[in-house]
Amino acid sequence: MIPSNKAGLLLTALLALSGTVSASSGKTPPADSVKVTAPGATPRQISSQFKFTEGPAVDKKGNVFFTDQPNDKIWKYDTDGNLSLFMDKTGRSNGLYFDKKGNIISCADEKDELWSISPKKKVTVLLSGFEGHRLNGPNDLWIDPKGGIYFTDPYYQRDYWDRKKPDIEGQKVYYFGKGKKEAVVVDGDLMQPNGIVGTPDGKNLYVADIRANKTYKYDIQPDGSLTNRRLFVEQGSDGMTLDNQGNLYLSGRGVTVYSPGGQKLQVIPVPSRWVGNICFGGKDRDQLFITASESVYTLQMQVKGVE
Repeated sequence: MIPSNKAGLLLTALLALSGTVSASSGKTPPADSVKVTAPGATPRQISSQFKFTEGPAVDKKGNVFFTDQPNDKIWKYDTDGNLSLFMDKTGRSNGLYFDKKGNIISCADEKDELWSISPKKKVTVLLSGFEGHRLNGPNDLWIDPKGGIYFTDPYYQRDYWDRKKPDIEGQKVYYFGKGKKEAVVVDGDLMQPNGIVGTPDGKNLYVADIRANKTYKYDIQPDGSLTNRRLFVEQGSDGMTLDNQGNLYLSGRGVTVYSPGGQKLQVIPVPSRWVGNICFGGKDRDQLFITASESVYTLQMQVKGVE
């Protein structure tokens, strides 16, 4: 048996090495000691009129656009708190992201395409397949500083499709470089990629393998390829976002926040069966916008989103 004083020192040392305690204080910090939400803040429901909300994206002014995919609509929640229908008949848009020109880039999985939707709702099909085959179903995307598009392509059978199996074997992550005519596979070794986001400096990419319940981090190379895939956390995600502290937000059963080093900082309960996706919005980018099944919520934060 180890003497109690030495056992305590040994335990403290081991926990310090694992990042569980502060080596300077020797004390274990309480759970959720680092919070990103504003003091006392809880999710505020904006509306519950939808069937399944997804794909929130913020424009330069802080307005948030999101999809109600089963109803084939894109909605707008502006910085004054007004909710309005932006577009009907959206190609069954799922994930959205704004490009630098103010166009919405959409994962339109009715025909499994990437769309560009102008502020005046003009649609341009950017990508309609891969090597002559129909994509599985573009799900979520992120645009890098060069204007290239990373997107996940899992297979979720839709009742509006005329097919019952994928045309492409495997569920992959693609990169569609700016000015290119074809996408390239940047990771073809995942079970079911879903949520995706990159760092503002364009150096790293996060991808969730939702079926494997894992989220990976990659290094982005100058040509857009990915290297050094490593496990970030043992948790998958439907969608994800980053704040200005580099913390990663994963969606699913509520919202879980991880530090840049992969330490769990906070679990944010959301009163809905499933959180599809999240982004930061508002004039100061300090509101977390949450798409959660039939509802959408906002949550006041202590941190801000990134451009």
